[in-house]
Amino acid sequence: MSQPPPQQGFGAPYEPQPGVYGDPGQPQPGPPPGPSGQPPQPSYGYPPFPTQTAPVPSGGSGGGGRSRGRVAGLVAAALAGVLVVGAGVWFVVGGDDGSDGKKAVAKESAESGQPGTGDGAKGGKESDVPGAAELSKGRKDGEAPVRWVENNRIDLPEGGVNAYGPWVTGGIAVQALYRTVSGHSVEDGARTWSLRLPADICAAPTTPSEDGKIVVGVRSDTSEEAQCDRIMMIDLITGKAGWKAELERKGLQDGLSDIVMAVNGDVVTVGRLTRTDAYRIGDGTHLWDRLPGPCQPFGLAGGAVPLAALECRKDPGDGEAAQQEVRRIDPATGRTVWTYKVKKGWKVDQFYSTNPPVVSLRQGGAEEKWAIAMLDDDGTFRSQPDPGTDNYHTRCGGDMRNESGNLDNCYGVAADARTLYLATEPASEVRPANAVVAFDMSTGKRKWKVPSPATQTLMPLRVEGGKVLLHLGPSPLGTDKVSGGIMALGPQGGTPQPVLRHPTPAVDAERTFRGPQIHYANGRSLLLSPYVSGVDDKAELELRTMIAFGD
Repeated sequence: MSQPPPQQGFGAPYEPQPGVYGDPGQPQPGPPPGPSGQPPQPSYGYPPFPTQTAPVPSGGSGGGGRSRGRVAGLVAAALAGVLVVGAGVWFVVGGDDGSDGKKAVAKESAESGQPGTGDGAKGGKESDVPGAAELSKGRKDGEAPVRWVENNRIDLPEGGVNAYGPWVTGGIAVQALYRTVSGHSVEDGARTWSLRLPADICAAPTTPSEDGKIVVGVRSDTSEEAQCDRIMMIDLITGKAGWKAELERKGLQDGLSDIVMAVNGDVVTVGRLTRTDAYRIGDGTHLWDRLPGPCQPFGLAGGAVPLAALECRKDPGDGEAAQQEVRRIDPATGRTVWTYKVKKGWKVDQFYSTNPPVVSLRQGGAEEKWAIAMLDDDGTFRSQPDPGTDNYHTRCGGDMRNESGNLDNCYGVAADARTLYLATEPASEVRPANAVVAFDMSTGKRKWKVPSPATQTLMPLRVEGGKVLLHLGPSPLGTDKVSGGIMALGPQGGTPQPVLRHPTPAVDAERTFRGPQIHYANGRSLLLSPYVSGVDDKAELELRTMIAFGD
């Protein structure tokens, strides 16, 4: 595990979870477009039970952003106030009334853009870890094979690093790890390209653009003091680097920490404490930053419906608790379509869904409160879940050890126009069973509750074709050889039906993916480990960073 000497970085220019809420207010017309940004944000998955302590991400200072903890239980409240129920979940609904010139196009990269297939470390030495064929040997009828496995090939720094992805597009699965971004064939895992970067990757959107491009955050250099202030566009099909840009620091409050990135169409946004910058992905044109007025976005959710979290302060240095808002905006201009005002004292935590809008809210203090607001398409408050006596659990970016964590990357929650699906919290690592609870989106009332298998955990991923797709984790119990897979539940509940069964012989390999990022499409699943760390060089080479299942 080497520690390379600091080197000069870039030059300038170069694509859902429970809680407690504040009363959602009526949508209000927002100010016209403009530019800006602010605080921190998280990502998603099923409850991991990590064996080693995860690094604690730095929270935003001053007033902004949301809590990264997952301590509070989900609560329900009457519309007129806040009510603690059962397991301590709070729901707060109803709101408090509170009161463009283009910059230069980012520069094209001159030195990169010629990806190779090399590893950038360790000379591509192979490990002794079992491969896909061995992990599939002896699988039971109905179980899918391990399609391929990717082991770590990179000399990692002491303590390990965050991994980003997987981004799957055009038959290529891409992961970003430390200072290397690599593309792999979805068919057999063969590395098709590898792009070495001059410094650590420090942020990235949850999803790429529809035409297969991503913009990642990279540190200014390799020193310990380096800021996450460079961004670079990468073509995920070819592995070629495109334009690069340097984020401009605006004032003392702009600490360039807790970076939140999102892709909406051909626009990428980079949110942080006090500011958001928007760029056109195609050519790197800077579109906007600060918006008119005291309310500035600190992060967006990616996808077809661009939702932004904003913080409102008359004075950027004001230490008083700030009002926060949710807005639907035009990502190319910053123009507000509608506004939902969050009750004062509550903060936007995550966007569990953007279509329909479902927002996780948190209130800090000695006993943190968590609520969920379900909105109509015009931003008006629709309902909030009635949690009953259950404790709920979602896994988002910050929970998965990623140092930043986006606002649109949560597992354990999914929604469509009629139903919100939430995972309950397992009792413990040795009692991992949980349940999935369905709530009526119009009333917030519980529709049904379906338990997981006795030694496994179910986490909603998304709704597709009227059914909620779920990740079923492998049993964490060493004596219990029960593998995971992808399951489905219809809108009426019932017994979870298998969509893809992972092979029993690979259960030990599957268990090494603690709290994984999960991609499922076309009858195949792909797991990525969000944090990679080994005790020594040999252990590093034996680490699996991705594993794919399916025929």
